[in-house]
Amino acid sequence: MKEYERKGLLERVNREAATVGADIPEETEVQGEPIDLRSFVFEIKRRDSVPPGERERVEQAKRNLRRERLERLEPIEENEVSYAEGEALADSIIGIDRALEALEGLDAPDPETEAKRQETADRKRWMNFLQKALGHEDAGGGRTRF
Repeated sequence: MKEYERKGLLERVNREAATVGADIPEETEVQGEPIDLRSFVFEIKRRDSVPPGERERVEQAKRNLRRERLERLEPIEENEVSYAEGEALADSIIGIDRALEALEGLDAPDPETEAKRQETADRKRWMNFLQKALGHEDAGGGRTRF
């Protein structure tokens, strides 16, 4: 593979938006074992959060996927494959990255829930400030109602 082709593939897999529009592979081989990656990710994602019993399984899957990503990236970095093989590896790396993104975002709240939580916290801070500024605290440090 030519140097500019290798650099192009590396840029492609390391691009921040590389996974936009990418699909999670139906099946992939991780550490020598075939895994139904898409069904695993969707099985975990359809729950609101990862149950405690599944958390270690998900963390192990993420570690294995990261390791597999590095193993697939190395032949491209070391220029040990043809351009066609490099393209196939790059596609598989992007699929792995897409699965990792889905698994990483599991415990993060959706933007609407996070915005409501933030608004509630802001309102509480504002009320505490107003009560202190207006001197509406009792001698014990607790608040009194207006």
